[in-house]
Amino acid sequence: MERRKGAGQESPNSAARPAQLHRTLSAVDLMLLGVGAIVGAGIFVLTGVAAATAAGPGLILSFVVAGLACLFAALCYAEFASMVPTAGSAYSYASLSMGEFAGWLTGWNLILAYLLTGAVVAIGWSGYFQELLSGIGISLPAAFGKAPHEGGWLNLPAALIALGLSGVLALGARESARFNHWIVGVKLGVIALFLVAAAPHVRPENWQPLLPFGWKGVMAGAALIFFAYVGFDAVSTAAEEAKEPQRDLPRGILGSLAVCTLLYILVGVVLTGIVPYRLLNVKDPVAFALVRVGERTAANLVAVGAIAGITSALLVNMYGQSRVFFAMCRDGLLPASLGRIHPVSRTPVRMIVLIGAVIAGIAGFFPIETVAELTNMGALAAFMVVALGVLVLRKKSPGLRRPFQVPAMPWTALAAIGSCGYLMTNLSRKTMVWFAAWMAAGALLYLLVLWGRPGRPAHAVLTRGAAEGEQTVPLPEDLWFATPSDSSS
Repeated sequence: MERRKGAGQESPNSAARPAQLHRTLSAVDLMLLGVGAIVGAGIFVLTGVAAATAAGPGLILSFVVAGLACLFAALCYAEFASMVPTAGSAYSYASLSMGEFAGWLTGWNLILAYLLTGAVVAIGWSGYFQELLSGIGISLPAAFGKAPHEGGWLNLPAALIALGLSGVLALGARESARFNHWIVGVKLGVIALFLVAAAPHVRPENWQPLLPFGWKGVMAGAALIFFAYVGFDAVSTAAEEAKEPQRDLPRGILGSLAVCTLLYILVGVVLTGIVPYRLLNVKDPVAFALVRVGERTAANLVAVGAIAGITSALLVNMYGQSRVFFAMCRDGLLPASLGRIHPVSRTPVRMIVLIGAVIAGIAGFFPIETVAELTNMGALAAFMVVALGVLVLRKKSPGLRRPFQVPAMPWTALAAIGSCGYLMTNLSRKTMVWFAAWMAAGALLYLLVLWGRPGRPAHAVLTRGAAEGEQTVPLPEDLWFATPSDSSS
């Protein structure tokens, strides 16, 4: 049976291994990758919006609710990542446990979520950058500082940051990780500065009433600030570049989520304690709050840190999406040529450059802010699929070796599905309609173009086996798939 040609393979029936990435990342690299993705626009922008429009001082409870939903999902991610250390994240896990069609729909969902997230973050970066320039007396011409819907020609800073970071990513995973280390260090220092400078100005009366919008407001706030958490997914996309994936991926996923949840709660408590929550519906709430209490020097430093934070979030977002799309190329669901590995950098350079160009175009020309909720919907759907996949694979292949196991199964996976599903219901109906339309388009594309074509994902042999007379598709290097007979090992 002839198979689709995969990236890096000269012919469909070649016995050569699929294209592979280079293992260079340690557990610390992975954790900082997660922190770099999670601590960004969420903590510097969405905290204020969620407090002012949805949760009030109850924002801290919104962070707890969203953090718990992510914890349940992260445990499921950790089991998959330790068992199948391959690029692709939720796409690969869905393909592995439920077949190619489920994997394609999950990958199609991630295409939307990642690209929109990247564009939204790039626009946020542009806003902070232009404010910083204004503070030193420099103003960009309106034609190049705003998108057409805002009265300009092009949001040039948003486009340039996307293109610039694609260049950094193309250099290699290790180089990207080192760049991320510096940026994460800056923004963690700035968050510490905010907490120290703001703490003396906390007024307990600002926390009253704690739930001005009721429990419904807390849940609406959780659905909104969920955007701030989704970056831990990017850690699992680094599976093929981790030195010790079975050990380090769970540590990176759960460690980054724990650190960031603590930071979010601390910032939420202090932020709503120094100014009334009604005043926080601004695009730079952390710096704004410091100015309100007279800490102007700290506010200026926080603005610089916000730029660093958003930069690292965009960097890791683009890194994650390039690895997901690389896995889809290798499996034949996207053009194989886009996933070709560069011989020097050992990265999918063509895919990275294409992603940077698409994000630059969206951020530069389109009013992407109006559909930002779609990124939350996509992430919630992906988390539910991963949790369901863990349940399915526990039933279908109980003998697989699982270096990390989700505790309290099946209740943890069911809690992930239930909590993410409930947060979905707190998003707008318009968002649900657009998301349903996108997924329907993906299903139609699969049925018209991909369904019935020869070939399967390289890792599908794990759950479906090779058909009689077929050559087993080679698996990525260093992946170890136990069979039921190996379960005692």
